[in-house]
Amino acid sequence: MKQTTVLIAAALLFLGTAGAQTARSEKIRADDAKRLLETNKATVLADVRTQEEYDAGRIPGAILLPFDQITAASAAKALPDKNAPVIVYCRTGRRSAVAAKTLTDLGYRTVYDMGGINQWKGKLER
Repeated sequence: MKQTTVLIAAALLFLGTAGAQTARSEKIRADDAKRLLETNKATVLADVRTQEEYDAGRIPGAILLPFDQITAASAAKALPDKNAPVIVYCRTGRRSAVAAKTLTDLGYRTVYDMGGINQWKGKLER
């Protein structure tokens, strides 16, 4: 009887969480990021470098969200839709990895880490 109760409880726990969406982040290549930006207008591109780096040259359409200043409040202001795809990039990939993890920890559902801006083959804006 005790074993049956444990099995039923485990099954209910599994079924209760089976449909839940989880936040995730994954790597994305620059050409795939460009394609996603072109095909899904809800996608947000976030430059997680410093203001100075952003001003020196950024991918067109990118918003500034410095990785070391990401909080629940700053993310909510810059990225109000937690279900919209977010692509993050920095200079070399270290800060974008931290930013991607922070955003997924804050509940953003789909976060892509493009790594460094040097991966981008298109023009930059100033």
